[in-house]
Amino acid sequence: MALPKDLLELQLGQIDLLMAMYPSENVVLLDESCRELLGTLRAWCDSSDETPPPPNIPPGLSFVLNVEVAEDQSSSAPRYLQLDVTLPLRCEGAETGINEPPNPKVRIRQPDWLSRAETSRLGADIPGSSGDMLALTEHIKEAASRHRTEKEASSSCSKPPTDGAPEDASLVRAWFYFPSISTRAKRDDLVRHAPAHGLTGFLLAGKPGVLCLEGAPRDVDAYMRFIRTESWGDIPPQHKKVSERYREPLRLAGVGRAFADMQEITDVLGARRGERANRGDMKALEAWLGERGLGEAFAKVLI
Repeated sequence: MALPKDLLELQLGQIDLLMAMYPSENVVLLDESCRELLGTLRAWCDSSDETPPPPNIPPGLSFVLNVEVAEDQSSSAPRYLQLDVTLPLRCEGAETGINEPPNPKVRIRQPDWLSRAETSRLGADIPGSSGDMLALTEHIKEAASRHRTEKEASSSCSKPPTDGAPEDASLVRAWFYFPSISTRAKRDDLVRHAPAHGLTGFLLAGKPGVLCLEGAPRDVDAYMRFIRTESWGDIPPQHKKVSERYREPLRLAGVGRAFADMQEITDVLGARRGERANRGDMKALEAWLGERGLGEAFAKVLI
């Protein structure tokens, strides 16, 4: 169902405000179809209350926002972030009337001056409860600028380790428990996005499901935020059931990673049981972990 006229006007006002704050034609980038839709919706909002809404209003109005972050201290050249923005135009799934328009959806395109993992961490920090597009933009700009400052300071002050500390001294092995995870697309996302965050481990889908992640604590947390906000963005909050059961500091354990990459072991581990063959063989999992010296984790995660 399309948004009521008063809420639709608020959404269009978001674009008007961005254009006023960033008057350069290279900042708010609208393609031809977006401009036509914008004109159609504005005409309806300016019409009388008896005028029916335009037919086939799409779910959202999408555009690109090209914002300057800060000057590069090494080259004095400005750096930019491109944001894919969608302003919802419909109140899908609303069982009762709403008083505010749905929040904008913002995705950061990876720039050439950030790695994929860094871009994911930055995107995971975008507030999900703010409907103010201008405030969201300023938050992202400040976070990106702060990240660059911290990265430059870290690079200039970093020195090779001299105390013989192992390379994996700051790593953890984190274990997550799912009451159930079966959707193929969500499973694929859990495996596919882990390497970009520098993570290794495995996923066992089914009832229950187990996710093991090895990597820096910040990367583990950023990855889980990314999964919850991006991959699971279309899942109702009450269905995003996952809990962290155990986190082992590898520095204290005196060991490194147990896994060389990220993989799903669902179809290669024991026999599947249950009406839909979605119940894994926990005995097989316990033995599989034991072979890798991780037998203690089984009790901590599943018992």
